[in-house]
Amino acid sequence: MKRLILALFALPTLLASAPSFAQPEYVSIEMEIDVAKPADEVWAKVGGYCDISEWLGLDCALTSGDGDIGSVRDLLGGRIIEIMVAQTELSYGYTQPAVEGSFYNLYHGFMEARPVSANSSKLIYTLMLDVSNLENQQAKDDDVARRRAMFEGALGAMKDLAEQ
Repeated sequence: MKRLILALFALPTLLASAPSFAQPEYVSIEMEIDVAKPADEVWAKVGGYCDISEWLGLDCALTSGDGDIGSVRDLLGGRIIEIMVAQTELSYGYTQPAVEGSFYNLYHGFMEARPVSANSSKLIYTLMLDVSNLENQQAKDDDVARRRAMFEGALGAMKDLAEQ
């Protein structure tokens, strides 16, 4: 009984010294670009799961699946792994899995070719991730700006490929 009482008194001290974790801080980065081609033609040129190698300049290999939902792509020689978790005729969504020993930012991306008219469309790219691991608001803003610049460049490259 004496041990139980001592343990109960020690519990607040143990809890106070336990590591604390930041509350998740999810950000959504929404980007789009107009394309002077029908959505189905745009998707045929840039919507393959490893077409990322053409419009973002990353080495890509499918390590599982054939480019449909459940497929796994390996980017940059295995430094980035992405799993397709959603797919429609003109879109797909993907996530990056947790890596043991690393902060998990719940990174997800979604790309879509959306019809606007019979002869035009929009490419829409949305990223979602947790930035709570970054040390301050400036670091968070810089990370979002870096990602936005990279993917807006990718959207421009996709537009160029689709309009050729």
